[in-house]
Amino acid sequence: MAWSFHGKVQLGGLLLSLLGWVCSCVSTALPQWKTLNLDLNQMEIWTLGLWQVCVDQEEVATVCKAFESFLALPLELQVSRILVVASHMLGLLGLLLSASGSECFRFHRMKWVYKRHLCLLGGTLEVLASATMLFPVSWVAHSTIQDFWDDSVPEIVPRWEFGDALFLGWTAGVFLALGGLLLILSACVGKEDVPSAWMAGPTAPPPGAAGEESHSFLQLTSRPRILVI
Repeated sequence: MAWSFHGKVQLGGLLLSLLGWVCSCVSTALPQWKTLNLDLNQMEIWTLGLWQVCVDQEEVATVCKAFESFLALPLELQVSRILVVASHMLGLLGLLLSASGSECFRFHRMKWVYKRHLCLLGGTLEVLASATMLFPVSWVAHSTIQDFWDDSVPEIVPRWEFGDALFLGWTAGVFLALGGLLLILSACVGKEDVPSAWMAGPTAPPPGAAGEESHSFLQLTSRPRILVI
């Protein structure tokens, strides 16, 4: 099947949205939202995530402990948990709707205007998923910067720094935003009133075709049959 322009844009938006959704899930599961290096013990590195805190020691295996109470967490981690889960749900729903409205999936006698609305709604959900992913990551990064440059804390006290999961979360948010915008663009540039050839239903024969076929059949049946002995 030859891909149209808006079909290629749809495919690019779907791939970017899928990549962003996977990156957001990995970023949520990783415990490296914050890292802490102890000057007194260089062989020990602390990492902090949304769900657990870990201690990485070179001679000993990594030990992780999940947070026991949600209410005991800092405010930015509480809000981040809620928003990243909402981002995953919005991103997954947007992928399903956008895929249903794309040229990759063919549904019998579905009008192009319905598929256009599905693609438009899916792209909007992907943009919302991007916003709900970028906001908690940026908030945790902002609080980390404030704590790092806090003058009330003595300089000898170790400070939390950015972890790898924050950068992965920013990357996921950008991919989700780009994918959603491409899906919205594909719905805007597509033809609204002329469906594609593969979307068109079975065409009925012209009014005179049925009469001509029946007349030809009667002529054939009315011819005398010659029996050869």
